[in-house]
Amino acid sequence: MPRSALIAENIFLRQQLNIYERQNKKPRLKNIDRVILVLLSKIFPKWKSNLQVAKPATLTGWSKKGFKLFWKWKCRSVGRPCINWDLIKLIRKMQKENPLWSAQRIQGELTMLSFNVCDNTVAKYMKNPKGTPDQRQRWKSFLHNHAPQIIGIDFLVVRTILFKAIYVYVAISHDRRKILHFGVTSKPSSQWAIQQLRETLAFDGTTKYIIRDNDQIYSEEFKACIKNFGLKDTPTTPGNPWQNPICERVNGTLRRDCLNHMIIFNEKHLYNILDEYVNEYYNPSRTHMSLGKDAPEHREVQAEGKIVSKPIIGGLHHIYSRVA
Repeated sequence: MPRSALIAENIFLRQQLNIYERQNKKPRLKNIDRVILVLLSKIFPKWKSNLQVAKPATLTGWSKKGFKLFWKWKCRSVGRPCINWDLIKLIRKMQKENPLWSAQRIQGELTMLSFNVCDNTVAKYMKNPKGTPDQRQRWKSFLHNHAPQIIGIDFLVVRTILFKAIYVYVAISHDRRKILHFGVTSKPSSQWAIQQLRETLAFDGTTKYIIRDNDQIYSEEFKACIKNFGLKDTPTTPGNPWQNPICERVNGTLRRDCLNHMIIFNEKHLYNILDEYVNEYYNPSRTHMSLGKDAPEHREVQAEGKIVSKPIIGGLHHIYSRVA
């Protein structure tokens, strides 16, 4: 055996002994160990029979990975240079504000703003949309343009102290997030739901659309009642509660702000709690981010007077106001 091969073998074996001598129950290889073993395997022809700390295929994998990393570093400056970050943010802003626009459409708009960039570059920096853009845009535009004429309806289930199910009907307007009507029953039926709809729309002359899910309680008679009011029935697609977001959101608010902190005894008890929460706190006082921190029923800003608080639902929430 040539002297150089003998030296390489000794170094190869000594490196593995160094790994085993570390104070660990199971020797852990560091990156420097991998580099040394890979380099020694290139000059020591019988390294496979002397390798003990790993399998030969593992060492070969380290070699391939190192080769890839080397050429990635070698070619790091090759390719099309990045464009200005401000331009990238502008491209993504246009894409977010106009989900229907293609890369070519955005590139054309950038050209009119004196940006010299090709459509392939625009496509490179566009984010992949989550879902079908045209569907999201149609639904978002529909909600935005017709919010004053939209009512969302839904049901939530509340359990009593004896685990009896009580159903709550909720109707909310989309423009001011105001709860227009709620009903409570332990025996829901289509006729009961129709009566709740009539009470919701009794003095309403602006509503044009009803958004609901596909619960079985919405019978053909219920759908016919919606048409008799001259409204457009807009059911959500199955398995997509996000299409009725305002009502789903208020159901969660009712639970988090009120019902999760109460022990319900019966229907009357539940109705009294919801009546106090909705009519004394939620509609007249509770602020909403979507309303610019205003309440569903417009709340005047008070600048003068002593600040006093009024407890609601046994002190679960408070209403703050100023008095002379």
